[in-house]
Amino acid sequence: MYDPGQLRTFLAVAQTLSFTQAARRLDVRQSTVSQHVRRLEAAAGDRQLFTRDTHSVELTEDGEAMLGFARTILAAHERAAAYFSGTRLRGRLRFGASEDFVLTRLPEILESFRTDHPEVDLELTVELSGTLHERLAAGELDLVLAKRRGGDTHGELVWRSSLAWIGAPQLRIDPERPVPLILFPAPGITRARALEVLEADGRPWRIACTSASLSGLIAAARAGLGVMAHSRGLIPPGLVPVPARAALPELGDVDFVLLHGQRRASRSTATSDRSPADALADAILAGGDRLHRPADAR
Repeated sequence: MYDPGQLRTFLAVAQTLSFTQAARRLDVRQSTVSQHVRRLEAAAGDRQLFTRDTHSVELTEDGEAMLGFARTILAAHERAAAYFSGTRLRGRLRFGASEDFVLTRLPEILESFRTDHPEVDLELTVELSGTLHERLAAGELDLVLAKRRGGDTHGELVWRSSLAWIGAPQLRIDPERPVPLILFPAPGITRARALEVLEADGRPWRIACTSASLSGLIAAARAGLGVMAHSRGLIPPGLVPVPARAALPELGDVDFVLLHGQRRASRSTATSDRSPADALADAILAGGDRLHRPADAR
């Protein structure tokens, strides 16, 4: 009843909230994306899955419901294909994920991957996005899920989020004093963006805390030591966006992408030719909407 190709298209739109970005991810025309969505809506009893205008795309209530069904159907489809192909993935997979995903539901995706592919030796590295980019380029990782540097276009877009200044609810920013910053060390991508926009705005700043651990940054922010630049879709419990009255400059958007150490196999490639990195990338893309939801959200 539900075509896997249409479901993959639906997930790509749901995760990027853009028909254009979904078309780029899937390497198809935007008209094909629209057609797949229309056909899926027809198969669902003419239920509207998205509302869209010239500026935005949003999931409807039925679209939110379809997310879970789509993931389940595609996961079953992948397991059946692997079973009847008579092949099982084997080998070593060096996967790097940025600190941003520590508090998300990425562990659930990795757990399902381990269950489906027990003969793959998965090695997980959690680091700053900038460090992961460097290690991937050095051949030390096979697959990376991280933020993309501003201006970069490589990688498969998993989702896009606006950045926000966040801090403790009781924090007050004095416009007459330097902005107290809580930052990842270099080469952190959000660090670079925060310093860049403050410099461009002529706003003085000082570093109140530096930590390579997201938990360390969150602790400092909860203690009211300062503000941090963070994805609006991943704001940790106990922290809130800094009020507009603080007059801090806009941080813009950030892309979270998958990057491969070697050229990825084609989606039309037979299952027997897929690598563990291809399989995990597909699992992450299928479950990408879970990466900007808290770990305790269902």
